[in-house]
Amino acid sequence: MNHDMPRFDDRMSDAEALMWRAEKDPFLTSTFATITILDRVPNFDAFVARMDRASRVIARLRQRVQPAPASVGPPRWVDDPEFNIAHHVRRMALPAPGTMRQLLDLSTLLVADAFDRSRPLWQFTVIDGLEGGKSALIQKLHHTITDGQGGVALSMQFLDLERNADPPPPLDPSLFREPVESSSSPSDLLTSSFQDVMRAPLSALRQVRELLQDPAQLPGLGTQAAATVRGLVSELSTVDPARSPLWTQRSLQRQTETLRAPYREMIDASRALGGKLNTAFLTAAADAAGRYHRKLGSPVESLRTSMAISTRNEESGANAFTLVRLLVPTGDMPITERFAAINELVEQARESSKNAQLDTLATASSLLPTSVLTRIARTQSQTVDFATSNVRGAGIPLYISGAMILENYPLGPLGGVAFNLTMLSYNGSLDMGLNVDTEAVAYPVLLSQCINESLQQIAGYAPNAQTLTKETARGDNAATKRRRFRLAWWKKR
Repeated sequence: MNHDMPRFDDRMSDAEALMWRAEKDPFLTSTFATITILDRVPNFDAFVARMDRASRVIARLRQRVQPAPASVGPPRWVDDPEFNIAHHVRRMALPAPGTMRQLLDLSTLLVADAFDRSRPLWQFTVIDGLEGGKSALIQKLHHTITDGQGGVALSMQFLDLERNADPPPPLDPSLFREPVESSSSPSDLLTSSFQDVMRAPLSALRQVRELLQDPAQLPGLGTQAAATVRGLVSELSTVDPARSPLWTQRSLQRQTETLRAPYREMIDASRALGGKLNTAFLTAAADAAGRYHRKLGSPVESLRTSMAISTRNEESGANAFTLVRLLVPTGDMPITERFAAINELVEQARESSKNAQLDTLATASSLLPTSVLTRIARTQSQTVDFATSNVRGAGIPLYISGAMILENYPLGPLGGVAFNLTMLSYNGSLDMGLNVDTEAVAYPVLLSQCINESLQQIAGYAPNAQTLTKETARGDNAATKRRRFRLAWWKKR
């Protein structure tokens, strides 16, 4: 696992600016979090000191967002002269008996609270009083700071490899400088913002604007700016609504559930089925979504999911990912057939992700008023039923200020979908956070149970577990043939 810190630029990338502006619609918030369960109460003073140290090593943690004048160009990051570590590292306690349900409900409220946009966009809260003498840490960050993989790298600033680890070495005194006030005049900022916009070819921007006004022009586009325009059209071409007959409403009401699966068994099962862990994860989510619908008497053949794919490399900035949409099979079929179909879809999605359609949309979005941008983003979110994301974590025990991490549940943003299932590997386990819109998914606990059943079914294909059933192994009866015909029909659509 690569823990190298991402590059933090002084200005937001186009994709980060898109997330920042779209959040004017509260349905499109891009806050994400991690619920970390600790085996004991951490040394809070030591943790505050570590986070204060981290905020000096990583300048972004002491910076706030400075919007571009008239929203022309991307926002910039500037030092916060009012930075106070006490605002960003807090402590509270659960009332007795301190159940996991109480912790999840409190976490849901903390994560849902919008960030103060005049301050740095992160907040860590230590929660004491968890039953069994345990504690928890809620790590909440805005997506413009970094993505999930970058957040894992950031966490290396406060994680230890042993319980009683030696304190980190002293910092270079130069890191203890006073915050630097922005010296740019409004006219300088406006000039710089216009220069940011001019980074895109004028012909491309003009064609994007004209195309949004009259989509019939698309067939007549020349080669110049074709990549930008066609990339935007590709992002906006999916306009049919989400497929679920049950998950038709959206709201700001949330519920959090957590799940765990054995890492080794899931890896071995993925290989035995001919794919990788991410395919197994997405297959479990699709299988569970179909299972949920069937249990409630509303079977559905396919649902559309949004999947985050990392594009990170050595040159990447704070955020390095793109989003792809997949129509996954959710009808009643053997898990092996579903895995094979989704494995093919995932491979195609990884290939298409090289086109970086999110960046294309983000670049073009700089032309649009925020009201138009949020309307487009909301419309696109309504084409998706659920979202998934997979983040690689540590395979060994880790500690936070004297307390050992037992479980580590990530929570991805909903962004207008029914639920988001995010997975983080940790110390032989796959820890999953399920972020649910309760107006869409009326029975979150049932959905969680369905996901657990699907995970167990996939894990059963590990070489050291019972594998194929007689029906799947034989594969020559009428029911199997009907399922294969239906799957072939679905894939041709």
